[in-house]
Amino acid sequence: MIDHTLLRADATSAEVRRLCEEALAHRFKAVCVNPVHVGRVARILAGSDVAPCAVVGFPLGAVPPEDKAAEAAGAVRRGAAEIDMVIALGALKEGDHAAVRADIAAVRAACREQVLKVIIETCLLDDAQKRLACTLAVEAGADFVKTSTGFSTGGATVADVVLMRASVGDAVGVKASGGVRSVAAARALIAAGATRLGTSSGVALVTAGGAGGTYQAPSGR
Repeated sequence: MIDHTLLRADATSAEVRRLCEEALAHRFKAVCVNPVHVGRVARILAGSDVAPCAVVGFPLGAVPPEDKAAEAAGAVRRGAAEIDMVIALGALKEGDHAAVRADIAAVRAACREQVLKVIIETCLLDDAQKRLACTLAVEAGADFVKTSTGFSTGGATVADVVLMRASVGDAVGVKASGGVRSVAAARALIAAGATRLGTSSGVALVTAGGAGGTYQAPSGR
């Protein structure tokens, strides 16, 4: 269930390689990096069950839809199997539903065969806006809604995951990301309805949690 994550601006090639090696050793679901690193990640993970994942429009989402789509298409060409995009937050907050839906749909069209996760940045939204963001993401074809970038004013909370799961139903995944650093937090988010966890603390979590057993994940992509 873990997307092993390294999104720092100063991440080095050696750190990215180590991230991939850790993901392979612990059988994580994906390795999530900035687009500049996704080609390297795809080469290292080739032949494994660990998915290369790239963020798009990250971390602000304040990118024109055609540019966001082009970034996603470039990441796919370099080997990304999953795309985590940031929603058009300004358009959402001013009530331009069509613009938000079109923004997500543009990225969806650029990665038709890849898993698409839509980051709604819950810390910047009220509950009604969170529900709306989830609804628009599903309408535009998202496979997941995701709580946070981890680069804003807050991260994943149990309350937000509960709200998001209720908003999208059972057919769409919910990814909790941002500040997931303890086993207790991870378990609480999973119990609330999360089907993925985005974290840079994956190794610590599975070590502290007693890796060696197998966790049965809830249904969802």
